[in-house]
Amino acid sequence: MLRWIDVIIFAKYSNPEPRRRVEKTAEEWQQQLTPEQYQVARQKSTERPYRNAYCRNYEPGLYACIGCGNLLFDSDEKYHAISGWPSFTQPIAKGAIKYAFDDSHGMKRIEVMCNVCDCHLGHVFHDGPDPMGLRYCINSVSLQKLDKST
Repeated sequence: MLRWIDVIIFAKYSNPEPRRRVEKTAEEWQQQLTPEQYQVARQKSTERPYRNAYCRNYEPGLYACIGCGNLLFDSDEKYHAISGWPSFTQPIAKGAIKYAFDDSHGMKRIEVMCNVCDCHLGHVFHDGPDPMGLRYCINSVSLQKLDKST
């Protein structure tokens, strides 16, 4: 399980090596994604809180990247954080997520992206539940939900 110190080390020094890489031009991303998906996933925007697909959805499933299908989160790690966005305590695997320091909007945060295609997912904070204390605050529009049997 990842701890806050692991997240800091990944952001500062080097992220886990992804199993594969997906790279596309801006035009290719615009053709694949809806305008809202493109704005969030590729231009690092944020969807509106509470009015998104997975904020209040706690059905079993797996969450994958909207850009490349990389598995990111399991519903077993999802919890009600009252943040307005889906919140998870851990990624599905250590190498699923890429971390970067984000000083935008006058805040000091750690951005989380898909480690395969660099789609912006949201941010991770160290105010989550025990035992690891992580809260991955993720934009629904950056995710696609799959059945666990997938």
